[in-house]
Amino acid sequence: MPQANRLELIVQKLEALARDAQQLASGGNGAHGANGAPLQRAIRVLPLTENETEVARQMQICNACRYCEGFCAVFPAMTRRLEFGKADVNYLANLCHNCGACYHACQYAPPHEFAVNVPQAMAKVRVETYAEYAVPSFMGALYRRNGLTLSLALAFGLALFLVLGIALKGPLFGTPLAGNFYAIFPHNLLALLFGVVFVLAVVSLGIGVARFWKDASAGAASGAAASGAIPEATRNALTLKYLDGGHGDGCNEADDRFTLIRRRFHHFTFYGFMLCFASTVVATFYHYFLDLHAPYPFASVPVLLGTLGGIGLLIGPAGLLWLNIRRDPARGDAAQKPMDRGFIALLLLTSATGLALLAWRDSAALAWLLAVHLGVVLALFATLPYGKFAHGIYRCAALLKSSIEKRQANSLKLGSE
Repeated sequence: MPQANRLELIVQKLEALARDAQQLASGGNGAHGANGAPLQRAIRVLPLTENETEVARQMQICNACRYCEGFCAVFPAMTRRLEFGKADVNYLANLCHNCGACYHACQYAPPHEFAVNVPQAMAKVRVETYAEYAVPSFMGALYRRNGLTLSLALAFGLALFLVLGIALKGPLFGTPLAGNFYAIFPHNLLALLFGVVFVLAVVSLGIGVARFWKDASAGAASGAAASGAIPEATRNALTLKYLDGGHGDGCNEADDRFTLIRRRFHHFTFYGFMLCFASTVVATFYHYFLDLHAPYPFASVPVLLGTLGGIGLLIGPAGLLWLNIRRDPARGDAAQKPMDRGFIALLLLTSATGLALLAWRDSAALAWLLAVHLGVVLALFATLPYGKFAHGIYRCAALLKSSIEKRQANSLKLGSE
């Protein structure tokens, strides 16, 4: 065959392949290829955002280097992949605890031309997942842009509404009621109000994390492997294992010195929150099952749990706010600070107003202290699915997937497993 005819045939085949690819990309229903065979529907590949593309780029570099492989769960998970699609990037971003150890150890960190900054890149993607999976989505986007303002405005507005409601019924500084909250707001009203807000928050978070899990865990292990991974993932979440830097000495905050302080403040925050939640559960049990109604004495279980939880929610969030303010901008995403500080502010206000209400519940200030506290708690519950609280839920899902993956055979055989 003459050279010219051979080149012309190659060009024709390339054009046919290009047409087939274009038909596949558009769905390919009923279409046939150049050889007459029917084209199958293409698998939809979701495009990466700019931040997700940056994480994928950095993971390719890290996958070639592997110096940080033992630091946390992100890097062993990374070695099981050669390419990083949207679901992979979102999974790894939520698996990252932003401890900073890899940034301080990286030889390719800025000012190197590779500009590898894993904590910052992961942080930018994480906040995108909160908004992407939020239900409704516009609330996630709104809270992401104006978290601090939205949190404080909502808390102030709800508290003011309740204070005005009390003022319409009588004086704000009336006769002391010996801590009887239900003389101000009936129990059934409070139960209905907070029950509805809490259920809506749980449903919203549940839908969001279910969608995240569906995308991130495609092709996950069998139920047997998953059940074996649950205890490990639970332990890693409750102990914040991956805030130990991979060696137990902690992570890096402002310099190369290792410290466990961020882990400690997270523990105060989480367990303080859980103690307050336990106080509410016990009080509910007392009310409905034991017919013991509030106010409860200071030595009672609900009050002791609430007091310890309130103290934890003062120490933990205050410490996290201090770390957030003094943190190296290169270690995180500056655009997230309003969202981070909005959640911290609500936690601090919840604990401060709760402890103030406990301290002065026998005084004439009970009514307005109760209104302010209830307004702050309502704002906290209403914003739980859209703020920094969501990161704990998505991170637990990522930790579970990581534990499942560790129980699967690594078909690449490139990592240390």
